[in-house]
Amino acid sequence: MFFEIVYKGVEENKKYDEVIKKVLTKCFEEENLENSKLYITVTLTTPENIRKINKEYRNIDRATDVLSFPMFEKDELEEKIKNNDFEHEDVLGDLIISIEKVREQAEEYGHSFERELSYMLVHGFYHLMGYDHIKEEDKRKMRPKEEKILNDLKILRK
Repeated sequence: MFFEIVYKGVEENKKYDEVIKKVLTKCFEEENLENSKLYITVTLTTPENIRKINKEYRNIDRATDVLSFPMFEKDELEEKIKNNDFEHEDVLGDLIISIEKVREQAEEYGHSFERELSYMLVHGFYHLMGYDHIKEEDKRKMRPKEEKILNDLKILRK
C-alpha cells in the first residue's frame, strides 16, 4: 500500500477510503510509481484543523481545501525516479484535506462529492510531484495531468 489515511476530527468513512484508493492508485500508475516504495499520508480533517496547519506552516490564517507538503524538490524526485532509487520506503509527502470544504465546493461547482474529493487528491498528488499552477506555463503542465487521471477514472464534471 502506498498511502495511509488519517482521520482527524472527521468520522471514518469507507466511501472516502475507496475514493482515495482508486484515485491514488491511478496517480501512481500514471506516473509509473507503483513499484517505487513511495507513499503518501492523506489526512482528512475539519476546517478548524486545516486553518491551524495553514497558519503554522504557511502563515495564512484561514481554512483552505487542501494542503500539500512535498518531501522532495521536483528535480530531486525526477532523478530518484529516473535512477529507480527506491531501496527503502520514502514519504512522497502529506496531503491534508478539509472534508467540509470538499462538500461545500462540490455544491458550489455543481458536481459530486466524489468528483471534488478526487480532484483534491489528484491536485495534491501533483503538488507532491513538484508541479505548481502559480505561473501560467506551470499550470499548462499540471492541469492536463489532473484531467487525464479524472477522465480515465470516469470521474467527470457534471
